[in-house]
Amino acid sequence: MSKLVFDESLAEQLEVLYRTRDLLRRRALIREALGAQPGERILDAGCGPGFYVAELLDEVGPGGSVVGVDASGAMLAVAAHRCEKHPNVAFHEADVLALPVESADFDRAICVQVLEYVQDVPRALAGLYRTLRPGGRLLVWDVDWATVSWHSSDLDRMARVLRDWDAHLAHASLPRALTAQLRGVGFDDVRMQGHTFATNEFSPDTYGGGLVPVLERYVAGRGVIGEEELGAWVAEQRELGERGEFYFTCVQFGFTATKPADRGRRRAPAAP
Repeated sequence: MSKLVFDESLAEQLEVLYRTRDLLRRRALIREALGAQPGERILDAGCGPGFYVAELLDEVGPGGSVVGVDASGAMLAVAAHRCEKHPNVAFHEADVLALPVESADFDRAICVQVLEYVQDVPRALAGLYRTLRPGGRLLVWDVDWATVSWHSSDLDRMARVLRDWDAHLAHASLPRALTAQLRGVGFDDVRMQGHTFATNEFSPDTYGGGLVPVLERYVAGRGVIGEEELGAWVAEQRELGERGEFYFTCVQFGFTATKPADRGRRRAPAAP
């Protein structure tokens, strides 16, 4: 696994990407599934540039509060600026495997496209379980990257690009295992919904079109695929768009789960 570097440059790219049509749709789906209520206390584990934090602050209102945790100082700086007018928000720089928050302190928690980068997913889930009050609700969202279908006239090159992109992940198809992992740490009522993000537009407003520059930046930095070959792939995608032949699809999965209200009925295993 060769990690994405969540620095200021990537923060700028994500700032643009998170405002696009498909990402606005995704945030709406996530907020609906989470079901935050006025007065509640919410944890965003892996909050990135803080879009969910800001929107959840509006949902919980002045009687509630939101805490954002992220391992990237660059991302947290953007998030803090976005939420600077709110007194009922706090941010912590920390890894999702070591959440610096009190146990049983939150009504709800979200973890959006974070766990696919984490080697020890059960440990991260046990930590999220710890933070929730009995009856608390968790929403986890990740992509099954094996569902990606991306049109190209050079199938071998397309496969190489996607294989190199997959190197940034600890788990390319994490949703396949999440149901069992959530139940394994103690969660009840585990439910899954799949959402297709598909487009025939080479537009930054779509998930596929917006992913191209992020993917290009990462693959170029690895140096496994040559500059000429990568440039040819990017140029082909633009040309396909101009000809009305661009095609991209993937499936993303939202999981909701509940911490049992009766503590004695089930306990999460202690995190290592």
